Amino acid sequence: MTSPTLVWIRRDLRLSDHAAVSAAVERGGPVIPVFLRDDLVDDLGAAPKWRLGLGLDHYAASLEDKGSRLILRSGDARAVIPALVKETGADAVYWQRAYDPDAVARDKDVKAALKEMEVEAESFAGHLMFEPWTVETKQGEFYKVYTPFWKSVRDRSVSEPLSAPSSLPAPETWPESETLEDWALGVAMNRGADVVRPFVQLGEQAAQSRLGAFLASKVADYDRTRDIPGMDGTSNLSENLSLGEISPAQCWHAGQRAKEEGKAGAETFLKELVWREFAYHLMWHTPRILTDNWREEWEAFPWNEDERKAEVKAWKQGRTGIRFVDAAMRELYVTGRMHNRGRMIVASYLTKHLMCHWKIGLEWFKDCLIDWDPASNAMGWQWSAGSGPDATPYFRVFNPVTQLDKFDKDRDYVSRWIAEEYENPHKDALAYFEAIPRQWKMSANDPYPDPIVPPDEGRKRALSAYENRSF
Repeated sequence: MTSPTLVWIRRDLRLSDHAAVSAAVERGGPVIPVFLRDDLVDDLGAAPKWRLGLGLDHYAASLEDKGSRLILRSGDARAVIPALVKETGADAVYWQRAYDPDAVARDKDVKAALKEMEVEAESFAGHLMFEPWTVETKQGEFYKVYTPFWKSVRDRSVSEPLSAPSSLPAPETWPESETLEDWALGVAMNRGADVVRPFVQLGEQAAQSRLGAFLASKVADYDRTRDIPGMDGTSNLSENLSLGEISPAQCWHAGQRAKEEGKAGAETFLKELVWREFAYHLMWHTPRILTDNWREEWEAFPWNEDERKAEVKAWKQGRTGIRFVDAAMRELYVTGRMHNRGRMIVASYLTKHLMCHWKIGLEWFKDCLIDWDPASNAMGWQWSAGSGPDATPYFRVFNPVTQLDKFDKDRDYVSRWIAEEYENPHKDALAYFEAIPRQWKMSANDPYPDPIVPPDEGRKRALSAYENRSF
């Protein structure tokens, strides 16, 4: 019998359109899926780590339906993967590529160790549609602006998604596995887990259903409704894409079919998929976007970096007195996600009205988002702050009051997430007080606060700092 193949599972919790799994099955021998809890997993924030645990549990069940199982191990990949190869007699290890710098360095070390053992080690595409090193300008450089990037890839061929294997050949003896219960990936969520859980759409089948429902009934009005936070007008697929419960190629081909059928909004959906690709393209070529100002001249800008300031605390707690900001921050705490229009508003308010460093917001989202994605989170924050590629100009300061009048005219969004001003608050607004830490000592009976920084005053302060910058 052919020796086993280890398939190292990472952010790709699906069986369809999974090149590494398909290649392992095609080899003809036993297939041993393994997930490794290493430092990169331990460094995840509370919400994404909890969501990962849910995803792994669901994925393990889907493997069992195929006659397989998911082996869990913890430790340094450079030691654990080679040790598991020796333990199982595997002569090949397959995985799908990651693109953040820490994962890239880890994977290179693992691949080198396996080659020294004369074990086949192969990585596959799958988390992206266009490998970052394959998209170049005519001058052979990487793209720094989204629109030319979109134009360069919009007509490219994207491989047709692979079908899920009907079964995964099992080894005669399975290696021992650790347990998700012992890992306790959700412990940092505390009581918030029970509040957020009903908003989770878990697993590959749910992701496909989301995509199908969006393209069947919502994509026609997507150009308009995607900006209305009080409406369910988006695909909501970011949660599933972040953990690979659906592939971007599956979304792309479905979107292309919708476009060919003449459905308005389909091309905009495709552009959003490419915006995600652009974020990874930038992270690959300029990994500093994760930790430092992408535009290096912004290092001199006088942002506040003290998270202990009362203004920062009010922003995190959804108590700024600015309804659009507070509603969005509370949506985040109850659902683990935030409408994209809300993300732009809260980011602009933090970095401009409050003059706080975008890193404070990036870290808060990293802790609170169940759809956290390293590339998209970093690019989104730097885009809003003005320090990133293809950024909104710093002097463009969103007015959160007029934005609310424009995008939440009937206050559907605000009334869903803010309880203090309403006699009969929405259940989701009340759920916020069940999710937050008790030490915040907040209640739905509290008076709604006055603005900590009035919009006009914050805008003037931001523009003054910009005009007097030393770069």
